[in-house]
Amino acid sequence: MRRWDHLVDCYLEEYAAAGRAATTSLGIRRELDRLGQWLKNRRPRPHLEEVNSDLLIAYIRARSAFHSKATLSAVISKMRGMGEFLTREGVWISNPLRWMRGPKLDPYRRLPRRISPTVMTEIWETAVTKRSGFSRWLWVAVLGVLYGTGARRGEIERLDTSDWDRENGVLRLDGRKTGRERSVPVPALTYQCLEAYLPRRQNHLASVGVQDEQALFVNRRGCRLSGTAISSGIKNIATRCGHKQVTLHQFRHTCASDLLEGGTRLHEVQRLLGHQTLQTTLRYVQIADPQLHESMQLHPINEFLSAGGDR
Repeated sequence: MRRWDHLVDCYLEEYAAAGRAATTSLGIRRELDRLGQWLKNRRPRPHLEEVNSDLLIAYIRARSAFHSKATLSAVISKMRGMGEFLTREGVWISNPLRWMRGPKLDPYRRLPRRISPTVMTEIWETAVTKRSGFSRWLWVAVLGVLYGTGARRGEIERLDTSDWDRENGVLRLDGRKTGRERSVPVPALTYQCLEAYLPRRQNHLASVGVQDEQALFVNRRGCRLSGTAISSGIKNIATRCGHKQVTLHQFRHTCASDLLEGGTRLHEVQRLLGHQTLQTTLRYVQIADPQLHESMQLHPINEFLSAGGDR
């Protein structure tokens, strides 16, 4: 299967050249390596040109045992991309996976987890108490961007100082995941966090002897703060205040949920988060519905509670 491995390498090079995330490429490689090993173990071993829909369906059935619908859907999606590449390379006449549908997924099967106001406050207070002066301002600014804009981890990692428009209070996010760059106006607190951080960033770079660093968020060595370091830093802050279950992506969920609960229109939240479809944004309505909250204020149980208080 050396030819398969070579084709996978070529496909992933093309995938990376399109600006896709490295972590996504790693997941695709693992899946395609698994498929290649499965084909290698078939007897008789098929040539790549002989791989058809029946063979691929057999693999999907074997692959999907004891796995969720979401996992199966992801498997088919990764294979479909490779199939399109093999068709372009002339290995396959057509892609048998092009019209193969995955299992129907319920968009509300797993509601996003938000961070409660109490926990959010404790996280911010913990970040402010960091010993290192520069580290303190850095993580407060990262928290400000995470919660204030709902940005993804990769979008924060790739931010440059040129992406911050201080005059208009706008942060430019590359939107590499969706291929759509977007400009996000930041709330007042996020603006203050960034403006307080930037002069400390400049002093820090001077102290470690680094010049011409374009990254907005930098580490102790003066290099760009990696996505892994951002996740670890947020996890460390949350753990220090006793909330190990908090993850970086929950700030994005919380941003969306709190905006909807505050009355922001659904389409505006979609634009802010950079969702390609409104259906993705609709998940947050399930956990933050202003109209539902207002309706619950009219529930008869409120009268019972008031009567009980009078007694």
